[in-house]
Amino acid sequence: MVLHVNKKGIRVLGIAESFRRDQEKSVLAGIVMRSDFIIDGASFTQITVGGMDATEGILRLCESLQRDDINLMMLNGCVISWFNIIDILEVYKRLRIPLICVTYEESDGLEEHIALHFEADERDSRIEAYKLLGDRVPVELQDHFEVLIRFLGMEKADAGAILKKFTTQGKVPEPLRVAKIVARALLRSKNSKSK
Repeated sequence: MVLHVNKKGIRVLGIAESFRRDQEKSVLAGIVMRSDFIIDGASFTQITVGGMDATEGILRLCESLQRDDINLMMLNGCVISWFNIIDILEVYKRLRIPLICVTYEESDGLEEHIALHFEADERDSRIEAYKLLGDRVPVELQDHFEVLIRFLGMEKADAGAILKKFTTQGKVPEPLRVAKIVARALLRSKNSKSK
């Protein structure tokens, strides 16, 4: 799939999650947003907090949309819901949609944190999955804000242009900001029903 960055009606699927450590499942929300910031789709699923089912959750969420007009996917991080690692290569291979994974803070990596929280077999497989994500690269947005990204199916310049196009203020692109708000609201709603 060729990404046309300047296409007027470009559609991005932004995916973000919300979770609580004391709960088994987190909420994964997907918001389809056009480049004019109109939302024209949404989907939700759950994944396991501390599990390794984030990749399947992303695929399930995308398939439930039943859309073939999504030009790009944005993920709010590749390691979500307490060390649930998304295999971005598998997601890209299965969906063939250009993908940007956005993070916001510098770090020395997560290997030490993973080693601290998981037993040997699980620790080693998670660290391997984490290393397969590869390095993040910085991209500057408006007003000197910077994000760190991993990307597939496009050039870095195109990834930067898309992020600038979909970021109106600060450093969180609108599809991800809205997906995060919706995921939080759904988690709160689920929690209030269970009381």
